[in-house]
Amino acid sequence: MAELDWHAERSDLNGLAQLDREPDDTGIDLRAVRLYRQSRVRRMMLDYGVDAVILSDPVNIRYATGTRNMQVFSMRNAASRYLVLTADRSILFEFTGALHLGEGFETVDEVRPAKTASFVAAGPDIARRERDWALEMNALIRELVGKDATVGLERLNAGTAIALAETGLRIVDAQQPVEMARAIKSPEEMKCVIASLRATEIGVGKLREAIRPGLTEAELWSVLYKSIIEQNGDYIETRLLNAGARTNPWYQETSDAVIGENELIALDTDVVGCHGYYADFSRTFHSGPARPDQQQRDLYKVAFEQVHHNMDVLRPGMSFRDYADAAWDIPEKYHAHRYYLSAHGCGMTGEYPYLYHSGDFPEAGYDGMIEPGMTLCVESFIGEAGGKEGVKLEQQVLVTDTGTELLSRFPFEDALLA
Repeated sequence: MAELDWHAERSDLNGLAQLDREPDDTGIDLRAVRLYRQSRVRRMMLDYGVDAVILSDPVNIRYATGTRNMQVFSMRNAASRYLVLTADRSILFEFTGALHLGEGFETVDEVRPAKTASFVAAGPDIARRERDWALEMNALIRELVGKDATVGLERLNAGTAIALAETGLRIVDAQQPVEMARAIKSPEEMKCVIASLRATEIGVGKLREAIRPGLTEAELWSVLYKSIIEQNGDYIETRLLNAGARTNPWYQETSDAVIGENELIALDTDVVGCHGYYADFSRTFHSGPARPDQQQRDLYKVAFEQVHHNMDVLRPGMSFRDYADAAWDIPEKYHAHRYYLSAHGCGMTGEYPYLYHSGDFPEAGYDGMIEPGMTLCVESFIGEAGGKEGVKLEQQVLVTDTGTELLSRFPFEDALLA
């Protein structure tokens, strides 16, 4: 039985649920992880002809330096902290009063106070603040790499980007080089991925044990969130746990709806966990007390088939187009509510590449190559249009030199596979 198997593995999982810090017993060389990631960004900058990047997405700053500060706050206050990175310099502009958080990192050469260029910080004086910010960045970049520099931006307030372009620098989009850098994981980096997964699996195990009719969706979901925070994970990026009729269609966010008897409960973890790495797998449970009915089992088995077929066809050296053609063909009755992707990259968040279904490829798809070192999440949502319930399943895998390695170990439900 799945429950017995889960309990048998819990001691092993606890041993891998490391915190986001650096004691001697982590078994992870986080210095090597940081240096590898920064070198990946610099390599892609060179490949794409970018002399300097100004990174303001807190996930990208963390990737390039290992530093973190108020991740969620920084996501909606883009100019509150930022990083200037060139081929040989790394200057972190940290939030007011928090400069000490960037000290002592081998990936940061200097920490300076950020000049927050946002309306909430500057009010009606925002235009002048943005010009001052741009002039400061222009002077720094010219000092570091010369007057004809190509500068990459990935996310800033529109006014700051416009002001910077008006200083004469050549501005390009840094999303592509940064995403391409993040796509390939080192062996040491994979230890962080696995630590985050094991910690998340512990939380999902607690959530599974807490399931009972009468709880609200939010009460059940909070069991996972509590476990993630207790293990020093960061946050959960979405609110994707729902039950019964709210499982179909997908993307109905966790609510105060009460879980009824004998309902399906669908969960997508979307956890930014230990060391800032994304643990992204999906499971669907049954609330009991009776056994799942035939329709529930049928939905589950179809989703299980899709995930495992698509895992089996993944291989290094395969083009995205070839993968789409080889992937599982979704039956017509489930097509309208299909998950929008067949698979996607996964690192510190969901990331490049997106792998689309064959039928969606002409409009949405793009080509590329599946490479060793990519971590991918293989997705399925199965529910009929107008159907009573749906099933969400997903597995996280590493692409190796010869095939794939399964990373997510949380068991599937024997009662739903019967």
